[in-house]
Amino acid sequence: MRIGKQDNAFTAIATSDADSITVRGLDLCDELIGQIEFTDYFWMLVLGEKPDRAQRRMMDACLVAIAEHGLVPSVQAARMTLAAGPEAYQGAMAAGILGMGSVVAGSSEQGGRYLQEVIDKAEADGTDLETAVIASLEDHKATRRKVAGLGHGQHSEGDPRANRLLAVAGEEGLKGRYCETLELLGKHATRIIERPLPINVSGAIPATILDAGWPLQALKAVPILARTAGLAAHLYEEASRSIGFIMSNHADLAISYDGKPSAKTEAAE
Repeated sequence: MRIGKQDNAFTAIATSDADSITVRGLDLCDELIGQIEFTDYFWMLVLGEKPDRAQRRMMDACLVAIAEHGLVPSVQAARMTLAAGPEAYQGAMAAGILGMGSVVAGSSEQGGRYLQEVIDKAEADGTDLETAVIASLEDHKATRRKVAGLGHGQHSEGDPRANRLLAVAGEEGLKGRYCETLELLGKHATRIIERPLPINVSGAIPATILDAGWPLQALKAVPILARTAGLAAHLYEEASRSIGFIMSNHADLAISYDGKPSAKTEAAE
């Protein structure tokens, strides 16, 4: 059954034959393996060309910033999955990645799309970025919406990862419209929303990496790739020093049942 367009049967990423594998126009064995750093390869795979030095450093900084943040929900999901099925490493890894949503770990995409929305609005209305930022924040307050890329439950005084990423972008001369928009949001949000809303890492990652030339459509790949490295560490530790069932037990103890009691329970009482 034919579904969708049938007239664009091409890929520009890779091909292979009996003697060689070609990736983005380069021979995998002769020109890439042992010749290219993984961050460069990641960038080249997605965009078709190697990053320059500043782009490489910015991508490296973003990957390092988000790879690990302790026993967050995605890590707990992965570790408990491995504890329950030690043979299913890939399932545990998948559980962790699937746990990267719009609230925890996977929120960089939302932050990037919000920055783009503010920039597009400024251009459409013919206003400066600061005017667009203030209008957007006032609208968020009126509709009681969360501001993507701002605020953090733990780092309420400011996310140190975000500060460092913005500093790296400044050092590399990469700050552009996205970083400017984010910093304006950080400047006005606390006053307008009337609660502490510092820039968080999920705002800094998209701002810095988009200004470096990374595409918005591939933004979610950055935290996913980074957290895969962190999950690998947790799953290696889980296999040798398991805490998956400990976390499960503590969760069970922390949550009280408030549903309808059974007839047997009522009789006993």
